[in-house]
Amino acid sequence: MTRLIVGPFNRVEGDLEVELTLGEGQVVSARVTAPMYRGFEQILRGKHPLDALVYVPRICGICSVSQSVAAARALSQLAGVAPARNGVLASNLILAVENLADHLSHFYLFFMPDFCRDVYREQDWYARARERFMPETGESVRLALQARQRWMTMLGTLAGKWPHTQSIDPGGSSRALDASERMKLQLRVREFRRFLETRLFAAPLEEVSAQTTQSALWSRWCRPDDAGDFGLFLHMAQDLGLQQLGRGPGRYLSYGAYPQPDGGFLVPAGLWREEGHRLDALDLNAITEDATHAWLHQLGAALHPYDGVTLPDPDKLNAYTWNKAPRLADEVVETGALARQLVAGQPLVREAVAATGGTVYTRVLARLIELATVVQSMEFWLTELEPEAPYCQPFTLPANGQAVGLNEAARGSLGHWLRIEDGRIANYQIVAPTSWNFSPRDARGQPGALEQALAGAPVRPGETTPVSVQHIVRSFDPCMVCTVH
Repeated sequence: MTRLIVGPFNRVEGDLEVELTLGEGQVVSARVTAPMYRGFEQILRGKHPLDALVYVPRICGICSVSQSVAAARALSQLAGVAPARNGVLASNLILAVENLADHLSHFYLFFMPDFCRDVYREQDWYARARERFMPETGESVRLALQARQRWMTMLGTLAGKWPHTQSIDPGGSSRALDASERMKLQLRVREFRRFLETRLFAAPLEEVSAQTTQSALWSRWCRPDDAGDFGLFLHMAQDLGLQQLGRGPGRYLSYGAYPQPDGGFLVPAGLWREEGHRLDALDLNAITEDATHAWLHQLGAALHPYDGVTLPDPDKLNAYTWNKAPRLADEVVETGALARQLVAGQPLVREAVAATGGTVYTRVLARLIELATVVQSMEFWLTELEPEAPYCQPFTLPANGQAVGLNEAARGSLGHWLRIEDGRIANYQIVAPTSWNFSPRDARGQPGALEQALAGAPVRPGETTPVSVQHIVRSFDPCMVCTVH
């Protein structure tokens, strides 16, 4: 057995290190370390509850809207206010712009460049991969950056600015839109659709989101030349066996994504289990955080976030990360686009996971399917806006109480648990998507989702940064500054 430390991983927000134990040409076990502590949960204590809307977006520079939405929903629940219909639609649009920009960045800037490495020089697709995905010079990379830049201008219209958007409010959205602004937004969505349909998928979005079987998918898209970047990805995935790489825990969490003005969610809440292909109801009371292997005080047993404690203990024995270990009924779960599509019942994704489990391939596939489906929903939400109707409802916060704000960020389930006493924040606990996916072992010795996924990854002779490990880590798309706030 030998040990290998890989990291820090770049191309992502924050630092990440992975300690691997190797044996017989593969990873035997892994320990995932989040080496940076920031302390937002401590900063928020004693502040006015509305101050959270200013502080929490600054947790992260790439998913700040997701933090704003979670905080606003916690305050909305605390105040007992139902956001205005227009405000729900506008908040969905703001969040969707950020989430889909993250999906685009993940595919073109974080994930696909690893296939340009010299280790793949002998593959038949290598030259095409470098032409399209080489950082800075790849043709698809340059076009994706241009599309992303124009896409993100929507947030100036919808929310005033990005990052650290301030228009999201417990009562809805404080940024009302007029008819001309709605037309401008519709134009931007059409432009983004055009990029996806010509460069990424080489097909209408409706055709992509309507796929139901693996056989139809491979037959239609698994071609390296004329099926867009999606087709090239599928060809590479099949060639390299990405369907078998990086299998996770087999349990998938969604808090529910994009509430609809008339009730329900575009993607519901729930827990999907590979075993038995079963969808369970989500029990929020079953969520706990275990700090056994975190550089944080462990005050007794694992705690529910309402009772959570975040106190640094940097000299703690047997600790190896600043990240706690979130668990659902003591079980390790995975979250992200793959979880959302499984809970939503997307037939292609469910069939793929039934065949191979949650792997590098299925995680990326789910994000791309989500790109195609959510753009169509955004087109509908824009038509549903009523320019003359209110965007925000007034509200009054109580002096005492507790509430939770749940959201689905690009990387998965995000929760803010808030308790106020005498009009001030007494406790504020955040469990981010990467907290779930990159968690350490818990008191029972259960590895986190990524730690499980890395076990069995092949390591080539002489590799100091195994390419298989790169693929697995990036398939989860880590955002480490959110992990430990």
